[in-house]
Amino acid sequence: MPEGDTIFRAARTLQRALAGRTIARFETQLAALAAVDRRAPIAGRSVIEVSARGKHLLIALSGGLVLRSHMRMQGSWHLYKPGERWRAPRRDARIVITTAEWLAIAFCVSDAEFLTTAELNRHARVSALGPDLLSASFDPVEARVRLRAAPSRHLADAILHQQSMAGLGNVFKSEVLFLCGLDPFQSVAGVSDGDLDRVTAQSQALMRLNVAEGAIAGGRGSGRVTTGRLNPRERLWVYGRAGKPCFKCGTTIATAAETNGRRTYWCPACQQRQSASGKWR
Repeated sequence: MPEGDTIFRAARTLQRALAGRTIARFETQLAALAAVDRRAPIAGRSVIEVSARGKHLLIALSGGLVLRSHMRMQGSWHLYKPGERWRAPRRDARIVITTAEWLAIAFCVSDAEFLTTAELNRHARVSALGPDLLSASFDPVEARVRLRAAPSRHLADAILHQQSMAGLGNVFKSEVLFLCGLDPFQSVAGVSDGDLDRVTAQSQALMRLNVAEGAIAGGRGSGRVTTGRLNPRERLWVYGRAGKPCFKCGTTIATAAETNGRRTYWCPACQQRQSASGKWR
């Protein structure tokens, strides 16, 4: 599933191409979107702003309408010049927004809807999002409070809750907890406020690194980077490296499947659990 950094970069790219442009043609395979388009045509409206909120991509249109989309596991937005060859099959195109200069295409996206501004503000999933890690107004104290209240089995589960802090995904989950030296399967109750604050700070730092323009992380084709290393095989500390030696201590990286179908990766030596007495074991 695309994580918050991917959605942020997609929104930034679409914003630069579409903001202020008039939509010449709107096409969709999604029945709910098509129904709105028949009642109140999308063609002729202008794009006001494209933004990311957690893992939701929002395209605000004139007339007080917003197109909300979520990429789920396989979705993606592409941008093409008219006549340019598409990098994905046309049969997978679910939404096509055409302006004089660009085509913005959502491939394999099934979670999308048109909302009024008022409906967006009341939207159950969007309004429930925790502080956005890539927002200039990110509130680490609120994130800590929400992490404490998250209905989670352990720390790794808690920081994936978008209601705790929005944008973090499975890759960053493992990388953040490694860099913080925290056992992913420790209960949130067993983690100090100071350590939770380190988790939120590290999460924000890694996300920002991977959306920074001109950095080695996040660029087209480069993939995510958390180690600062240029070697493609050494870009991540633990994620996807089960059975390989830890870059810091040489211990074999471990992995475990979660009930949600995701996997967690960690270094058993670098990420030891802290006991109630405050000692590491």
